[in-house]
Amino acid sequence: MIRYALHCDRNHEFESWFQSSSAYDSQVKRKLVACPICGSAKVDKAIMAPRIVGKKGRGPATPPPEPVATTAPEAAPSGPTSLMMAQERELRAKLKELRDHIVKNADNVGERFANEARAMHYGDKEHRPIYGEASPDEAKSLIDEGIEVSPLPTLPEDRN
Repeated sequence: MIRYALHCDRNHEFESWFQSSSAYDSQVKRKLVACPICGSAKVDKAIMAPRIVGKKGRGPATPPPEPVATTAPEAAPSGPTSLMMAQERELRAKLKELRDHIVKNADNVGERFANEARAMHYGDKEHRPIYGEASPDEAKSLIDEGIEVSPLPTLPEDRN
């Protein structure tokens, strides 16, 4: 999953998650991405600072981008904004459910993730569900070897 900072033709800023950059391109082309504030389907990616995780996943090596300040509406919104908010809440709930399921049913192997995944792939260890930490280079190497891995997105409430 990838998170993009977006803006519409009226300069409203917001962010959204996509499975990949090609999924974003496809959804924008089909006008499925709309501004949650005004409903405009003329949406572009905003300039974003990259988020780089420091050594051993202990935190960002560079400071994260400043969050966009928003205000909570007095009454329940209607129209595209409420639909987008409902879809975002539903997506976050499903992602949390997925993370909770993995944490409950898999072994956390921490920084040994790449080695454990390889050992199971090549038959040196018995297959079992695992999760842990891998650098982007380690993850790419695993994928290049034909080992299926998927990143777990970090939700805002997980960062607290």
